[in-house]
Amino acid sequence: MMMLTTLTALLLSAGPILFLCIGDPKRRRSMEKKSNGMAANKRRILVATACLPGLGCALVGDTAAFLMWLGGCALAGWAAAFCFRAVVRADVS
Repeated sequence: MMMLTTLTALLLSAGPILFLCIGDPKRRRSMEKKSNGMAANKRRILVATACLPGLGCALVGDTAAFLMWLGGCALAGWAAAFCFRAVVRADVS
C-alpha cells in the first residue's frame, strides 16, 4: 500500500515538474527560443501543484512515502532537465 501511495504522489508531481522544465526561461534563452517562457505566477502555481502530493504524504504521517516521493521528484527533475538540455553547437572553422 505504501508503494502505491508513493507512486501515485510521484506521478501527480511529475507532470508539473515536466511543465516547469519546458517553460524554464533560462533554458529557453540558452536554446535561443523567441519567447521568454512562462510567467512567474504560472511557475509558482506549478511549484505548489507539484508539492501538494508530498504535503499529503507528510500530513498522513507516512514518512517513508514522503522521503521516497522527495527523492523521486528530484530524479524526475534531473531526468526532465537531461531530456530538454540544450545542444551546444561547436564552431568548426
